[in-house]
Amino acid sequence: MTSLTALLCVMTFSNIFSGGAFPAVLPDMAKSAALADWQLGLVAGAFGFARMVADVPLGLFLTHNLRRAMWLGPLVLAIGALCLTSGGGFPILVLGRLLMGLGQALSMMGGLTAILRFQSGKSLASALNAYELSAMIGMLGGVIMIGALPSSLAWNTALLLTCAPQLIGVLVIPKLVAALPAHDGPLFARQMTSGATAKPAAPHGMARDGASLVPLVFAAGGLVALAYSTMEQFLIPLRASREFGLERSGVARLLMVQQIFDIAALIPVGLLADRRGAARVLPLILLVMAAANALVGFGSLPFVVVGCALFGLSMAGWMLPLGVLRQETPAEHIAWRTGLYRVSVDGGIFLGPFLSGVLGMRHAGFLPAFWTLALAVTGLLLLARARRSSTMAVHG
Repeated sequence: MTSLTALLCVMTFSNIFSGGAFPAVLPDMAKSAALADWQLGLVAGAFGFARMVADVPLGLFLTHNLRRAMWLGPLVLAIGALCLTSGGGFPILVLGRLLMGLGQALSMMGGLTAILRFQSGKSLASALNAYELSAMIGMLGGVIMIGALPSSLAWNTALLLTCAPQLIGVLVIPKLVAALPAHDGPLFARQMTSGATAKPAAPHGMARDGASLVPLVFAAGGLVALAYSTMEQFLIPLRASREFGLERSGVARLLMVQQIFDIAALIPVGLLADRRGAARVLPLILLVMAAANALVGFGSLPFVVVGCALFGLSMAGWMLPLGVLRQETPAEHIAWRTGLYRVSVDGGIFLGPFLSGVLGMRHAGFLPAFWTLALAVTGLLLLARARRSSTMAVHG
């Protein structure tokens, strides 16, 4: 791992604590602020909405302002956390989540752009999964902190204490900015100096049949985000508290199961994708996530625990669509296409809890059923493409 990637991992680790803690306080927030389900869904979804709206402008901004984004991200995130935990009413809660989403988008998009631009070659999937691993360890740290704090502590006080590690991200910014190369990475430089604008050749015979994988990649990323946000930001916390009678610490333990399995699988999945190709591993990840959705959405508590474990395993493939997208994208267009891709992902992060809140717990089973079917179909389509490309490569 390069020093730049390591510093990006440290910043992501510190910034994501609040994201790990937030679902565990969702039931307490609903009670203390007397929020209806639709309001709760909007508060939870505002984070993804801000990211979705910001993604395309940020894709353009990051092309020439990567260093500025590294400074702005943690600062905006901190302001949002202060708003969210200030004790204000529904509008202030939404504002806090919007600012946190914008800050997270600046940091996450900046980190992804830096890795995709400067980390080329066979280690790309491992670098992306190391970045994701740091985020998941941070989320697990947030869940552990919020679960360890006394249940008598008000939710906003507990959440504010859990946001304290964000200060680490602020402290590493000067070193991170100094570690950014003064020029673009080797692959980008070679393409620009040679005037090459063609797409890089896809490894292992993928996408050689003339059909782009980009639409399926966008669909996969959006569906993963929809399923993730529906489960973690709405269904797991509310089913755990309302149907199974779990308190904040019990909700946190369910979320820990998911995150522990995610952390355990991230590096192996990254290594497998480096060896076999991200486009071959991604369909299997989608099929596992489809099974996890069904268990979490409709199972009793023991099945929900198993579903959380499978969901964690499938979330280890969160970065795989980006690896496939990188194969299909000229280096000079990375920031722009990453921004477009993040629109589909962050749109899913917004729509998952928002639609769940609109439908309410009475009709909440519709979305897990729909996401399960959509994930399975997309996974099978990608699997069919992988087999067809392999056959063409053998006979070509």
